[in-house]
Amino acid sequence: MKIYDISQEVFSCEVYPGDPAPLKKSICSIVEGNPCNLTEFSMCAHNGTHIDAPYHFLNDGKKIDEIDLSKCTGFAFVTKHDGIVTANDAKTILQNASLHNPEAAKRILIGGNAVISLDAAKVFADAKIDLIGNESQTVGPEDSPMEVHRLLLGAEVVLLEGIRLADVSCGVYLLSAAPLSLGGSDGSPCRAVLIEL
Repeated sequence: MKIYDISQEVFSCEVYPGDPAPLKKSICSIVEGNPCNLTEFSMCAHNGTHIDAPYHFLNDGKKIDEIDLSKCTGFAFVTKHDGIVTANDAKTILQNASLHNPEAAKRILIGGNAVISLDAAKVFADAKIDLIGNESQTVGPEDSPMEVHRLLLGAEVVLLEGIRLADVSCGVYLLSAAPLSLGGSDGSPCRAVLIEL
C-alpha cells in the first residue's frame, strides 16, 4: 500500500496574502533540563493545506466542526490542469472521473496551477460533488475569490486548498483529509493523504 502525503509542512507552508504565517515556540526542552520537549504554536485556520467551512464566506453556514466528515474521506479522482478551469473543463473532469469510478467523481482533486471559474463552480455545484481540492491557497481567483467560494460553499461542497499533487499520477485514490475539530471555526488545517488502490 502506497500513501501519498499531499499536505504542506505547516511552518514552511504557503500563506494567502495578508494572512498571518504560522509561528512555533519551544516552551520546554530536554537539552535545557526540562523533562520533555514541548512546542507552542499559532496559525491561521487557512494556512498551508486546509479545509474551508461554509461559515468562511456565509455567516449562517456550517462551521468546521459541523461538516460531514464523509465528504473529506473516500474515493477521490486526481486530475491535472493549468490555468482557468472552464465549465467545459469541469464537465470533462467529471465525465472522466465517473468513467474511472462514480464514487470518486464526488471528490475531485486538481493538480497544477488551476483556478476554478465561476461557471466551472456552477458545474461542480450542480453535480452535487462532496469536495474539490486544488494546489492554490484559494479555489477561486486570488484577486476575487468570494463569488466562487460563496457558490461552492453554499452548495456545501467542501474546499480542500493548498494540496500538493506533483508526485501523484492522475487516477482514483482513497482520500483522507479530515479537519481538526475546531469548534465554531471557519476552517481548519488538515493532514491530507491519498492511498493508492
